[in-house]
Amino acid sequence: MADQNETHISTTEARSGATPHMTRYVLGFGLLLVIIVFAIFLAL
Repeated sequence: MADQNETHISTTEARSGATPHMTRYVLGFGLLLVIIVFAIFLAL
């Protein structure tokens, strides 16, 4: 049976912390490094 005692909380409370926008920079930097490494291997 479905639980009749549901608790609704906000998104911020569910995450329990801050969400800095640093992830997009880390992913972009990692992608750039991979492209540079592949370019070096192709040039050899």
